[in-house]
Amino acid sequence: MNFSAWSIRNPIPGILLFIMLGLAGLLCFHWMKIQQFPDIELPMVTVSAALPGAAPPQLETEVARKIENSIATLQGLRNQYTNIQDGVVTVTAEFQLEKPLQEAVDDVRNAVSQVRSDLPADLRDPIVSKINLSGSPILTYTIQSPKMDEEALSWFVDYDIARAMLQVKGVGAVARVGGVTRQVEVELDPEKLLALNATATDITRQLRLVQQDASGGQTKIGGSEQSIRTIATVKTAAEIGAMDIALSDGRHIRLDQVATIRDGIAERRSAALLNGQPVIGFEITRSKGASEVDVEKGVIEALDKLKASHPDIKITEAFNFVKPVADNYKGSMSLLYEGAILAILVVWLFLRDWRATIIAATALPLSILPALIGMYYFGFTLNTVTLLAMSLVVGILVMMQLLKLKISFGIYGWVKHHMKLLWKQPMRLD
Repeated sequence: MNFSAWSIRNPIPGILLFIMLGLAGLLCFHWMKIQQFPDIELPMVTVSAALPGAAPPQLETEVARKIENSIATLQGLRNQYTNIQDGVVTVTAEFQLEKPLQEAVDDVRNAVSQVRSDLPADLRDPIVSKINLSGSPILTYTIQSPKMDEEALSWFVDYDIARAMLQVKGVGAVARVGGVTRQVEVELDPEKLLALNATATDITRQLRLVQQDASGGQTKIGGSEQSIRTIATVKTAAEIGAMDIALSDGRHIRLDQVATIRDGIAERRSAALLNGQPVIGFEITRSKGASEVDVEKGVIEALDKLKASHPDIKITEAFNFVKPVADNYKGSMSLLYEGAILAILVVWLFLRDWRATIIAATALPLSILPALIGMYYFGFTLNTVTLLAMSLVVGILVMMQLLKLKISFGIYGWVKHHMKLLWKQPMRLD
């Protein structure tokens, strides 16, 4: 069956089919997510091992080399990179691209577990994780308030803002930059401990029992079951100071009798500055597969609600890595439209035929829009790679269309010329 001839004799089904495919392609184009680059998973695995207080030479000989030698025996390993700092070893294993990522993670985890007994006993359990290329922050904001101090603002970011941002679809993590963390310090008095014949170990052992909320099982009360909880929590430093401490000789003392309790802040590990002034910031990271543009819209709406409920806070945008993505998308689409228009003009300038030009102009959208349906259902996004591929395909499509028309017109001209020559020759009757 000649499908082309049948379509020419019956144009209505073909026209309706392409109209339906065009509408479906437009919908899929509207639904597709906009990203800077596609979410790819490279077979790269990191192993992090921490030994607080250890020097880099000790970590190199006792930890790094043993982990490296165990990972070196894995199949498909390409390179290894090791970074050693005070108390921390990070080993990165890069595998061949053909190796599945989950298989690489499992192989590295098994290799590390095989040498775990040879590592130092006080080494913390090594953490094996895969490298996530989409885990970099895309938005950074700073927050200020004349009614809150630094500690209150830090708590506001950790609790209210983090909870509001994580409710936005596509937000993967919220991290605070700068600020302080609450810390209750218990400073023991050595002279008082010596006078009472007590040790710091006795105090420490009983302090570890504080801030525990454990399940106590169930009991029956009045014919119904009730849950029981074991609560051992305190809220203020004064409650810690009033704790009853049992000594080894049977005596009991209060903690504030042998120690000084202060409700303060922990040592600062990070700082944030805006225009030279110390502020508190928070970074927003998108989850894998989410669109940067959609995440930005959701974050802005959530922040507007927070500002309406807390008019005293001032939130300032510090870094925005979404605007370049949107600008690249708009620029790529503009170039795509310009390329299609120029391609149509080239067809008209070369062929000087409106019918051929209309055919080329119609073939462009009818070829691209149905392809968007497949791109959407196969999980592709509108990023730099896919938009570049579409631009190249448009050029190739126009060149092929031009070549086919040129060949068709050439064959038509050749046949027409030879028919004229045959018609002019005299006929002989034998």
